[in-house]
Amino acid sequence: MQNHFHERLWVFVFLVVLVPRFLLGAQSSESSQRIVRLKNQIEASIGRVEGEFGVAAKHIETGEEISINGDTYFPMASVFKIPVFVEVMAQIKEGRFTLEDEVSIQKTDQHLGSGYLSDLDAPGIKLSVRNLINLMMMISDNSATDILLTKVGAENVNNRLRSYGLENITVDRTCQHLIMDAIGMDYEKYKGLPLDDVIKAYRRGRQENPESFEQAAAKFSQVIKDQSSPNAMNRLLELIFNKEILDEESCDFIISVMLKCQTGERRLKGDLPRNVKIAHKTGTIGGTVNNVGIIYLPDDLGHMAITVFTKDTEEETQDIEDIIAQISRFIYDYFYFTTDLGIDQ
Repeated sequence: MQNHFHERLWVFVFLVVLVPRFLLGAQSSESSQRIVRLKNQIEASIGRVEGEFGVAAKHIETGEEISINGDTYFPMASVFKIPVFVEVMAQIKEGRFTLEDEVSIQKTDQHLGSGYLSDLDAPGIKLSVRNLINLMMMISDNSATDILLTKVGAENVNNRLRSYGLENITVDRTCQHLIMDAIGMDYEKYKGLPLDDVIKAYRRGRQENPESFEQAAAKFSQVIKDQSSPNAMNRLLELIFNKEILDEESCDFIISVMLKCQTGERRLKGDLPRNVKIAHKTGTIGGTVNNVGIIYLPDDLGHMAITVFTKDTEEETQDIEDIIAQISRFIYDYFYFTTDLGIDQ
């Protein structure tokens, strides 16, 4: 009778303890194999062009993730506007100013690069902080960004990031300063000039010494300023989405504005189904073409944070955008078809 008891005990242990562990191990092995296949797909796509790519993606609800060159530094370009946005909301929460405070735009506030603000006549423009944020994030307006960054301070942006445990993101320069460095202009010499005078100085310098401008462009990505690793940026996206920083209202506002982003239709969104929502931000300068964001998976299958950074690319921007779109679709399909949140559909 005692022997029968021991036999039943061993059967119980086998069924309750050992079999689940075996199945869990098999599932883990299968998941690892799928991730390897996904990584191989992405690397094959990346391998078709010159330049370096960094990719980080994470299914926020399950924690499953993939990383390629995840800890390598890349220029953020206009993606740096996300940490600036975070700092703006942090200082609003601290009571330093409000979303409705108005700022008068002067000629020296109109800067190089993307956006509409520099096409208007100043003085004579007055915008709320809320609308400066909208311009910065929806159409990537550089002048609006520089006004906000000057208001909150780059050092404060970095200190805030460090307080969140994010060591591998640095914000050092305004868009104007960053672009001048990229094209070989002396920022200290020209920083106080109206935009028309800056453009004239650039054209004159380009004619007189074209080699210096080419050299500046070649060195741009090697300077660890305004750079981030894919893993660090993806972590920031996750913190915002999970409302683990700031407060719930501020995080919701950040995501709501990012959902309205009007740039980068060919990038992360390019190959996704039309009904898929994405809160995102693009960045482009020189050999850098970037896009980061939160993709909302259909059928209540959760959300994925995704960062695709590039540097030193020599292809046309559209060719790089096509690869970013392909990477996004590979990762989207992986999480859509393999994620099981245990929810009855």
